[in-house]
Amino acid sequence: MALSATSPAPPPEVANVLDACPDAAASHLHALRDLIFETADATPQVGEIEETLKWGEPAYLTHRPKSGTTLRLGWDKTGDHARLFVPCQTSLIDTWRAHYHKTLDFVGNREVSLPTHRPLPRAELQHCIAMALAYHLRKTAT
Repeated sequence: MALSATSPAPPPEVANVLDACPDAAASHLHALRDLIFETADATPQVGEIEETLKWGEPAYLTHRPKSGTTLRLGWDKTGDHARLFVPCQTSLIDTWRAHYHKTLDFVGNREVSLPTHRPLPRAELQHCIAMALAYHLRKTAT
């Protein structure tokens, strides 16, 4: 598993899950993980990111302060799609869909599906991740 300069080593239980993902999805999942940490580092109001498992999948939470909502990573059984999840109670997917319906594939009100045969749309995903990491800050500012 390759780590970027800004991504800490994952906790052992998260590392085990990432190591068990299908090869086809692994590079996308590691890139998404790196992008979450890079985006958090570049956004001072986000604070510390906690990396853990939720429902057996890698999850990223803001705690100090509670600035954002949980991001979770997953994949389909074949490894043909990496997945980025947010809680379905948020308005994030609707907002992201309005901005990126031509470049990102959405499933319901909680998932971005990312085909592993295509490069990750990095700029779009970084914007989406930044919005999720600051979700509670935006809600209280309005």
